Amino acid sequence: MALLRPLPLQRPAWLRLRRHCQLCDETTDHPRHDICTACEAELPWLGAHCQVCALPLPAPGMICGACQKKPPAFARVEAPWRYAFPVDSLITRFKHQAQWPFGRLLGELLAEHLLHAYDEGLPRPQALLAVPLARRRERQRGFNQARMLAGWLSRALQIPVPDDWLSRTLDTPAQQGLDAATRKRNLRQAFVVNAAERVEGLHLALVDDVLTTGATANMLARLLLQAGAARVDVYCLARTPPPGG
Repeated sequence: MALLRPLPLQRPAWLRLRRHCQLCDETTDHPRHDICTACEAELPWLGAHCQVCALPLPAPGMICGACQKKPPAFARVEAPWRYAFPVDSLITRFKHQAQWPFGRLLGELLAEHLLHAYDEGLPRPQALLAVPLARRRERQRGFNQARMLAGWLSRALQIPVPDDWLSRTLDTPAQQGLDAATRKRNLRQAFVVNAAERVEGLHLALVDDVLTTGATANMLARLLLQAGAARVDVYCLARTPPPGG
């Protein structure tokens, strides 16, 4: 008499782990992230933008007037989104309310964007550098959102994040809401490169949450190039639209 093999136990559907979209709270079948395909499609993807600073433009493949008139120190900005709803709200909740899961979700999606860009020919940097915060501001906030983003990118991209190559020596006023000229004045002598001998000849990428005027990124890129870096790119979550755009 043939023995019947017991059927494998099947977990009831209600016991299986269900993942929910962080934006709409509906169940998601996304293979990697806690966001549903509908919400992901509705994010404010950058679209046509300046090939240098990623400023949103009306047509692809162009370089904005500001970059043509005075090219920045950084070579290229990579950002998946415009700074618009709901990405702006998610960044605010991550940055100012310590809701880290939103930052991690956006960071993981940024990593996917960068991996695709590498496949399309974007040169891969040798190290990621988080834009530093002043010590007082970091103590008040409890963390540096750029450093957290850099850490998530590092794990996904397999690129190291040296933690002590850049520091902020002056606690300048917050840049948010200031015009470009005031931002530049704030940043004079605000940063220092601590590892000039280690950056020499390297391709580096600065990591931050949002690029607005680009003054901070430009200042840091200039300092790194002066210290001997071969190239500096900028990786961020979102790019602000032009004034009135």
